[in-house]
Amino acid sequence: MSQIAAHGAIENQSATHQLTAADRCDACGAQAYIRVSVNNSELMFCAHHGRKHQEKLSAIADSWHDESSRLLEDQRS
Repeated sequence: MSQIAAHGAIENQSATHQLTAADRCDACGAQAYIRVSVNNSELMFCAHHGRKHQEKLSAIADSWHDESSRLLEDQRS
């Protein structure tokens, strides 16, 4: 799991999973694995849309919570 701090650097986190199957991507409705905080608002994205918008959003994001590594964990199970 990784997180982008306000200064744009990506930091790894080993916290428990915070996103559930009920959390949906704002762009397509798939399961959300990425949560972005921007100007006191929260955006949720699937891994595909999170990667698509990461470059632009990371510059203005207050935080970036990424659990997309869970997709690989599910494949190994």
